[in-house]
Amino acid sequence: MDQSSRYADLSLKEEDLIKGDQHVLVAYHMQPAAGYGYLETAAHIAAESSTGTNVEVCTTDDFTKGVDALVYFIDEAKGVMKVAYPIDLFDRNILDGRAMLVSFLTLCIGNNQGQGDVKCLKMHDFYVPWSMLRLFDGPAMNIADMWDILGRPRVDGGYIAGTIIKPKLGLRPEPFAHAAYQFWLGGDFIKNDEPQGNQVFCPTKKVMPLVYDAMKRAMDETGQAKLFSANITADDHYEMLARADYILETFGPDANKVAFLVDGYVGGPGMVTTCRRQYPNQFLHYHRAGHGAVTSPSALRGYTAFVLSKMSRLQGASGIHVGTMGYGKMEGAADDRNIAYMIERDSADGPYYHQEWHGMKATTPIISGGMNALRLPGFFENLGHGNVINTSGGGSYGHIDSPAAGAISLRQSYECWKAGADPIEFAKEHKEFARAFESFPGDADKIFPGWREKLGVHK
Repeated sequence: MDQSSRYADLSLKEEDLIKGDQHVLVAYHMQPAAGYGYLETAAHIAAESSTGTNVEVCTTDDFTKGVDALVYFIDEAKGVMKVAYPIDLFDRNILDGRAMLVSFLTLCIGNNQGQGDVKCLKMHDFYVPWSMLRLFDGPAMNIADMWDILGRPRVDGGYIAGTIIKPKLGLRPEPFAHAAYQFWLGGDFIKNDEPQGNQVFCPTKKVMPLVYDAMKRAMDETGQAKLFSANITADDHYEMLARADYILETFGPDANKVAFLVDGYVGGPGMVTTCRRQYPNQFLHYHRAGHGAVTSPSALRGYTAFVLSKMSRLQGASGIHVGTMGYGKMEGAADDRNIAYMIERDSADGPYYHQEWHGMKATTPIISGGMNALRLPGFFENLGHGNVINTSGGGSYGHIDSPAAGAISLRQSYECWKAGADPIEFAKEHKEFARAFESFPGDADKIFPGWREKLGVHK
């Protein structure tokens, strides 16, 4: 059934919709299935996303039609369609009237993803008006609070050198805590890898006291604060709270140095919001494990990594993994820096919409996935700053000297870039950074050809 007469109005102007402050706008890349028209399919998407179905129903009244989602723009040649969703369509909490991300996803990434007349439907951007934006939680903590704990300025406090406990599974409590201690002698921040939790060979109630002891010893030896991001992911929110409460009790006077990691994509918005609301004094570390199932450029449906990150700021993530923008081992490209800009700035451009955040606290970009000291200068140059948390697993534990030396090499890499120095010349005066060349010779050969002769390495 062609519903374009009701669910499409191409005379609507985007600037008027934004000025009206009453619509969430969504940009999709869409291709109809064979035999279906573009506008017809677009209108069906808007219908399924809001008030319609595939037939006319007798229960529809004039008010219902007033909250229809409307297709207001199509570019069939580029495969782009945009839909305006009245904000009254979205569910609100009965407790406090706040907005919820699950409602946004239910409407905008819901039944429309399974329509038989759709070949490809992927959300690439969305715009939230102030009238809706103010109903989301937003972050309670971010990198400024981490800088504060580390004794740095709350503005432009710089790079936080972090790692992931490796191997990601298989360590028993004592080796796990020792691995943390080794890194903390040189670095700032350690996180659980996403599958690490309460395995039978490494129970939470045995490993966490040992990790805290390792943190205290490292702080005593270095005279510097240390940070730990503990995975509290669980199916059951009560289990998640039990893990969080136990960890806070264990770290006691140093509980402010604990972040809570949640696998926000596989766990869902409910897990993220539970953590945000129950523990507003902890850094909420959004790990996006599994997101590639829908965000990969090869996926025909779902949404992009940019959309995922923008949603995380609405939910209240203190930080979210944003990839390595082509400088690490995962999918990504240099222009993915707009993902970081959208979550860290108060005013930013997305692929299709400019977003004003109206003072909502920023979400911190977390850089992870195959990074080491040699890859970082190019990453910083591309991004334009180093105000990120970087978790380098192999880049730390793969350093030829020690995990602490690996951590120091990461920080030296940032200092090299910030100073605008030539990395080879900088390495001659900074041992840990120099030894990173020998630790990762494949990367060194690719990024800095001729490094062996220049650094006097003959093996």
